[in-house]
Amino acid sequence: METPGAGVRGGRSAAARGEAEQLLIEADFGVAATAEILTRVADAGEEDLAGALEQAVAAMLASPPGAPAGSLAQADTPPTVILVCGVNGTGKTTTVAKLARRLQRRGAEPRCSPPPTRFGPARSISSGSGRTGWAVPCVGGPAAGKGDPAAVAFDAITAARARGIDTVLVDTAGRLHTDDRLLEELKKIARVAAKAHPGSGAPHESLLVLDGTTGQNAVQQGKVFAAAIPLTGLIITKLDGTAKGGSVVALRRELALPIRFVGTGEGIDDLRAV
Repeated sequence: METPGAGVRGGRSAAARGEAEQLLIEADFGVAATAEILTRVADAGEEDLAGALEQAVAAMLASPPGAPAGSLAQADTPPTVILVCGVNGTGKTTTVAKLARRLQRRGAEPRCSPPPTRFGPARSISSGSGRTGWAVPCVGGPAAGKGDPAAVAFDAITAARARGIDTVLVDTAGRLHTDDRLLEELKKIARVAAKAHPGSGAPHESLLVLDGTTGQNAVQQGKVFAAAIPLTGLIITKLDGTAKGGSVVALRRELALPIRFVGTGEGIDDLRAV
């Protein structure tokens, strides 16, 4: 015999889960991540559902054990080489400057490789915001400004070794994930980094910058880049704008890579460790 009110409570619970599912989909979690979250909270009652959802999302975003928030690899023999990649417009170069600022505050003396363009060698990379008043110096050699990304990276790392610089951030320049030629170029940059600093394990970090406003398309971008080079982590930008945030959970789930930082603005300090 059914307990009085049980059907009503069951109906309310089902309705609450339906609302939760709709909210997750609308927030860019995607079908697969939404299904996993709802499975994780299957035993939660209506009154506990909100808390259970929060715990499920936190668990899916959690970094692997032994990887404290904001940590970056450090080479036994300097320089530490950090590759930063992503498609055009994700805020990659801005993120390079923010990472450099973060490292500087920890006592490092980071330098950037010049952007591999044909518009002449750059002396510094700004944060991308004219209001910050801070830029990170570049280090490089003859290839700077000649448009060969791998050669630019090689020169920058070689120069850093010669000058005793402890960290080099290599801005690999924007490359569409749908362009096989550009992805092959990215693979070459990673190989050249290893040759420029042999025996050190370079590149010591390979970070993919993804635009948080692109939703599930960021997941596809992540898959393609992860197939091209061994990524060590993700940086999600523009979470201060129209991004709904759910794609961050989908990315963490699909790529099994830690989300190292999130960008929350254009200021030089608007990079939050996760």
